[in-house]
Amino acid sequence: MKTSDSTPFGFAQVGCGQIGRKRAAALAAIPAARLLHAVDPDPGRAGEVARLCGGCAPSGDLRAALADPQVGAVIISTPNGAIVPAAIEAVRAGKHVMLEKPGALNSAELRTLQSEAAKTGARVRMSYNHRFHPAFVKARELLEAGVVGPLLFVRARYGHGGRKGYDREWRADPRLSGGGELIDQGVHLIDLASWFLGEFSEVDGHASTLFWDMKVDDNAFLSLRTPAGQTAWLHASCTEWKNLFSFEIYGRSAKLAIDGLGGSYGVEKLTCYRMLPEMGPPETQCWEYPRGDDSWRLEIGAFIDDIRLGREPSPGLREGIRILEVVEAIYRKSGFIP
Repeated sequence: MKTSDSTPFGFAQVGCGQIGRKRAAALAAIPAARLLHAVDPDPGRAGEVARLCGGCAPSGDLRAALADPQVGAVIISTPNGAIVPAAIEAVRAGKHVMLEKPGALNSAELRTLQSEAAKTGARVRMSYNHRFHPAFVKARELLEAGVVGPLLFVRARYGHGGRKGYDREWRADPRLSGGGELIDQGVHLIDLASWFLGEFSEVDGHASTLFWDMKVDDNAFLSLRTPAGQTAWLHASCTEWKNLFSFEIYGRSAKLAIDGLGGSYGVEKLTCYRMLPEMGPPETQCWEYPRGDDSWRLEIGAFIDDIRLGREPSPGLREGIRILEVVEAIYRKSGFIP
């Protein structure tokens, strides 16, 4: 489906759980987009999303949504094991696709999808919405303005404390999730670290199950290095009893510290510590974003631009595959996969 820049782009939302509802709400806020189908095997969840977006048809039938010529793109927000099967159907139907992170159970699934998408020219964007959080947008601006200087390393932590029964949810079943905390929140850290530092040629670390009664990891500790020797030191945890997000970017001229993501993670803020010629205490400037982030809407807007401009999405399948290769390397080292 091709549309002019003034014609709302038709979407189907596949998966109408918590994340699917957020996606639908973001779509409703974009004049250039229109949600036409809400697809979920649970009629109640599909109906809830349909009510959220007037003119949207609830359905349990993905093929019916894909047969609609007004649908140009599909957002897939299902459990990890169901993402690629739905995405393959969508790209074979000539629809563009945005995949909820991590996009698949493993990198092999994403390579299969990559091959299928190439046959129809479908664009596939990986949904790593943290790139669109205001603190990260500002951090990229400062980096590109030369404030930080050549980058040295990244240090980051991301964690939550789960909830009662967490170890019995689908995320704790490797057949449905592909892994635990590393493939859940840890992939955000890998994506952001590679966004700043570039691809990693050396992967080390381990994943462990320290607290939860489940067959997947609840903590992962990574040390990643680029060919130039820059390091990303990352820790993802679901034994973080007070939710935490901390992402620090170190350059030769300054350090950028991003703390919080809003909500239970605390107010999102960016602090720039700029080294002075005489060194000593740095010049410090801070930006706070108490009104939250608009990342879901901005990310979908970028996806629409990918389609209308005919550009390769970034992050796309190439980045998604590489992230899952890092995850798999850690899981192999730790005995979670052969």
